Amino acid sequence: MTDSQPAGLLSPQAVLAAYQVLKKVVKHTPLEYNPYLSQKYDCRVYLKREDLQEVRSFKIRGAYYAIMETPADQRQKGVVCASAGNHAQGVAWTSHQLNIPSVIFMPTTTPKQKVDQVKFFGQENAKIQLVGDTFDAAQAAAFEYCDEHHLTFIPPFDDLRTMAGQGSLAVEIFNDAKDEDLDVDYLLTAVGGGGLISGVGAYTKSVSPQTKLIGVEPAGAASMDLAFKESHPTTLESVDKFVDGAAVKTVGQLTYQNAKQTVDQLVAVPEGQVCSSILELYSKCAIVAEPAGALSVAALEGLKDELQGKTVVCVVSGGNNDIDRMQEIKERSLIYEGYQLYFLVNFPQRAGALKYVVNQVLQDGDDINRFEYTKKMNRAKGPVLIGVQLGCLENKAPLLQNLAEFDPHYINLEENHSLYEMLV
Repeated sequence: MTDSQPAGLLSPQAVLAAYQVLKKVVKHTPLEYNPYLSQKYDCRVYLKREDLQEVRSFKIRGAYYAIMETPADQRQKGVVCASAGNHAQGVAWTSHQLNIPSVIFMPTTTPKQKVDQVKFFGQENAKIQLVGDTFDAAQAAAFEYCDEHHLTFIPPFDDLRTMAGQGSLAVEIFNDAKDEDLDVDYLLTAVGGGGLISGVGAYTKSVSPQTKLIGVEPAGAASMDLAFKESHPTTLESVDKFVDGAAVKTVGQLTYQNAKQTVDQLVAVPEGQVCSSILELYSKCAIVAEPAGALSVAALEGLKDELQGKTVVCVVSGGNNDIDRMQEIKERSLIYEGYQLYFLVNFPQRAGALKYVVNQVLQDGDDINRFEYTKKMNRAKGPVLIGVQLGCLENKAPLLQNLAEFDPHYINLEENHSLYEMLV
């Protein structure tokens, strides 16, 4: 940080210093022109492929640089972090590369696949501690462990060293853009705790002040937007954890200060739109993106009117997507786009009732893909959970009309979130 840099603000020189250290260690990930997205949105879309990093996310940058900036004697004693995802993998990988011990605190609810990945990257250098049911509990245990053993905690985002490391990807973006003679009009990146956009913003505004920097948050965890509105970091009352890599209840104080200086716009994207983008990236572009990694691409849909003819860079921040989540991702996408519907319907307890619904209620191309019914003795009717996948969106209106004629008291679970959560 230069002498003239205000306290707490990251300088572009600090990001460059991190880049000089990291360029010998991490992959210089490609800045790829994407013809499919470019045609779809009538602009020039480039993807910064951080999903191709050694640990399949940008988190390796901040973890490695923060650890390298720790004094050597302290570093050799070991480092500690709390994370249920990509930051843990970055710390574990770094500890193995530098041959230093690391202790990784993760909630007991962390999926086995993620625990196994951390073990794989850390090998014998990483010790995993499963503590508590939540990230907050695991982090509290990590802080206590650091105090007891006099070890260094490596923050996932609210630290100038971590932020500088994450920002090193912006150096690569603008070096590559210069080589391609590109002027970057828009730069979109995910926002969770704010470390990535803080580092990216510090460098971007120093070399390309005309570039519009857009931070993209999941609609169910828009904590940076809340901080901007309240003029300080503020804890969200509730968080949708689906976009787990960006589902942060409270952004950092440092990241808030830095983002406030450089971010031109914050965009909140519905989780269903994120799911659609994950499937689109996979099917159209052969890219496996995790939910947080797809946030920047998902934001293009809402910005398409202002992007026409522009050069747009989207940071695909990670690709650690658990294959077991794909069914849920497909379901969320279909519901968001309006193709998947769920109803509670009172069915007559007589033979042929289902056949009637299929013949008289559904439209051509519609399909019943869920039917749950328990016959109740001595009752004329019983509630049935029905899932319908529409053949086309135009089928919805006549379907609802036919359903109302079949059962005037049917419940559309689209309009009752609590029942949907319980039954579906």
